[in-house]
Amino acid sequence: MTQRFVSYDCRFFQGDRPCIWHKREKVICKCEHHRAVGKRLLVIKLDAVGDVLRTTCILPVLKRQWPDCTVTWITHPASVPLLRNNPYIREVISSGPDALLQLAVRKFDIVIALDAGRTSASLAALARAKEKIGFVLHESGFATATSPAAEDWLRMGVFDDLKAANRRTYQEIMCSILGLPTAGMAYVVELSDKEITAARSRLEGMGIDCNKPIVGIHTGGGGRWRFKQWNEAGFRELIPQIVNEAGDDLQVLLFGGPLEREVNRAIREELDTTLFDAGCDNELREFAAIVKHCTVVLSGDSLAMHVALAVGSRVVVLFGPTSHAEIELFGQGEKAIPDLDCLVCYKEDCDFVPNCMDSISVDAVEQALLRQLKLAG
Repeated sequence: MTQRFVSYDCRFFQGDRPCIWHKREKVICKCEHHRAVGKRLLVIKLDAVGDVLRTTCILPVLKRQWPDCTVTWITHPASVPLLRNNPYIREVISSGPDALLQLAVRKFDIVIALDAGRTSASLAALARAKEKIGFVLHESGFATATSPAAEDWLRMGVFDDLKAANRRTYQEIMCSILGLPTAGMAYVVELSDKEITAARSRLEGMGIDCNKPIVGIHTGGGGRWRFKQWNEAGFRELIPQIVNEAGDDLQVLLFGGPLEREVNRAIREELDTTLFDAGCDNELREFAAIVKHCTVVLSGDSLAMHVALAVGSRVVVLFGPTSHAEIELFGQGEKAIPDLDCLVCYKEDCDFVPNCMDSISVDAVEQALLRQLKLAG
C-alpha cells in the first residue's frame, strides 16, 4: 500500500479518526482546507456551569489576538455539553484521569487558568507550557497569581469588602488578567438547527405559540447562596399582574432545576391557568434551546441568566448578595437591585427582615419586564 502523507500540523487533524473534511468531501492531506496550528492555548475553567459559560466571552478576544490559535479547554463533566460545537474550541477535555494523562505528555504555548481554586491551579501547574496566565498551585497547597492583575482577582475572592467595592465586570477583570482588550467579548454557545427546532416543537406541543411573546421565569438562584432566590410570594403575585398588563398574547413559561421543583409545583398549582411549565429536568443544551425561544427571561444571578445572555434572549436579573457590577448584560436587559447598603455581602445566611431579595418589589420587576418586552418588539 502506498504510504500517504499526513498533515500532523493541521488544526483539523484528529489522530484516531478522519477529519471533518475527509468525511464530508473525501479530500486527503494537504487539501484546500488545511490550516496550520498556530499558538496552542489551554484554557482551564472548572467550577459552576454558569461561570464556565460566562468565561466563553474571552474566546473571541483570544482569537483576535492570535488568529491562528487552537484552543483546548479542560472543564468539569457537567459543563462539557455547553462547550460542544463551539467554533473557537478545537477540543474539550473532561477533568479527571484523561486530563491528567494528556497533561503529562502534551505541550502548550500558553496555559490560561482564571480560577484560584486548588484543582484548577493544580492542573495549570502540571501543564507543560512556555507561559502560564492566571493561577498555579504553590507547593504549599494554595493558588498563587502569575501577575498583579490576577493577584487583584485573588484578593477579591479572599476579602468580601474588596468584592463589594469592585465596579468592573467579570469579563473586564478576566481580560485584565490576560492583558488583552475587551473589545468583541460575547458569550459563545453553538446550538444546532435541530436542537432549536426540537425545542420549538416541544413548546408548541405544550400549547405555546412561539410567534407570540414568551416570558421565561427561572425561580431559583443556585444552591450556594439561598438569598439569590426571590421569594415564592413575589412570583405568585407577579405572574397574574404581568399577564394582565401585557395582554392576552403574553405567555409565561416556568423552568428550573431540581432545587426549584417544589417551588414551581406550588406556583403552578395556584396559577395553573396562566402559565406553562418546561420542567426541572432538562439537559443543558435542551434547556438552552428552550430559553432561546423566550422573549425575556426573569432570573436571579444564576445559570439561567448566563444561558439567556448566551442565546440572545433579553433578561431581567434580580440581584442581592452577589455582585451586580460583575455581571455584563451586553445591552440585552436590565438589573433589579434593591436600595440597600448591605448588598454584595456574599453571606450564606441573613437575619435581616426584609432581606435584600425580599426588598425587590413586584411592581419594580413588572415594570422592568414590560420595558424589556417593548424593546424586544
